[in-house]
Amino acid sequence: MKIALVSDCYLPRLGGIEMHVHDLAVQLRRAGHAVTVFTITDSPSHASDVPVVRLPALGGLPMATERLREALVRDHFDVVHAHTSLFSPLAWSAARIAAAEGLRAIITMHSLPAAGGVLVPLLLAGLDRGFGPSVRWTAVSEVVANSLRQALPGRKVEVLHNGIDPAPWREPERQDHVLTVVSTMRLARRKRPGALLRTLQNIRKQLPDDIPLRAVVVGAGPQAPALTRVVRQRGMEWVELPGRLTRYEIQQLYAAADIYLAPAELESFGVAALEARCAGLAVVAMASGGVGEFVRPGIEGYLVDSDRAMAEVTAGLLTSPLTLRKIQEHNRFTDPSMTWESVVAAHLRAYRSIPAQLALSEDFLPSISWTSRRSWSLTDEPARPAKLALPIGAVGRAAGDVRRDRSADRILPPG
Repeated sequence: MKIALVSDCYLPRLGGIEMHVHDLAVQLRRAGHAVTVFTITDSPSHASDVPVVRLPALGGLPMATERLREALVRDHFDVVHAHTSLFSPLAWSAARIAAAEGLRAIITMHSLPAAGGVLVPLLLAGLDRGFGPSVRWTAVSEVVANSLRQALPGRKVEVLHNGIDPAPWREPERQDHVLTVVSTMRLARRKRPGALLRTLQNIRKQLPDDIPLRAVVVGAGPQAPALTRVVRQRGMEWVELPGRLTRYEIQQLYAAADIYLAPAELESFGVAALEARCAGLAVVAMASGGVGEFVRPGIEGYLVDSDRAMAEVTAGLLTSPLTLRKIQEHNRFTDPSMTWESVVAAHLRAYRSIPAQLALSEDFLPSISWTSRRSWSLTDEPARPAKLALPIGAVGRAAGDVRRDRSADRILPPG
């Protein structure tokens, strides 16, 4: 098959969507399919092992949309697979173009909105009307799929998980080490790194003084300077902040670690937690996200509903070596269901199950593009004026629904 993967965000920027789209492209190509990635993430010097078309960024989005349409039609793609978060104008345009041109179109949601938000369901409903019934909706986990089903009643939403190759995470030999807790994330508010530091402090308080503990928080992001200050001011010399690491470096780190913590409450899937699970670490994660699809309580780790519970469960595991070792051995020698072999097969089944569509009239095509730098038109029906137009600021506020304004998310000074 000839497959177009479209994502606003892509390498060299690092994140869940970016890595998944790259890895999916690699795996589909290994399976014998022709894959091209389309993105507005700029990187003129970034070498790539898959074909990448880098379109003009936000300021030139109308031009990017037109170039995308020309490429999708000219190169006769069999499937257009758009990967979206809560604000992904290029991916949205790709789905609209595919529907208008009679191409098989599928869209995968990678973000989990906060419960109770109003703007996100409104945005999704408007998008769905603009896409039309031929576009297939999917999500990276059941928890995300359920949120989509609530926003799009009557729409079938399937799950296409992220994938993993467990072997590289198991290759490093386990090393002798002090008890070590790790977490890997983008150091941004949504991932709750400030709450993680307080959880680590709570864990340390619950352990006997004669038990040494090491904690490593891997990642970079806007909250990195504040985290560094807090660690220094609170005398948490046992907490390391190495910044961004390569996959190989993370694999080596996990070979000398015991427990992985996933503090994000709105984790749509949790690739980093899945990697740690395959490396043989026990995983302790928030039950509200997608990690629960590969972590069963007492088997691969534990799911908790608060920071206090995360600290208590982690301290309990660190002082129960037999229980901890049993979970670690299970994780290290038991494949999850999300191996690339099964994930690629699921993607291909989804692609092939989409019926071929007739191209829509040319009157529909103008509504696909960004109408200006300030707004994007979401039409209800082909060949009619848009009935819903959300300015970029409003879409930004809709995306803001994914964040909870909780005091526990703020990084506090020592005290």
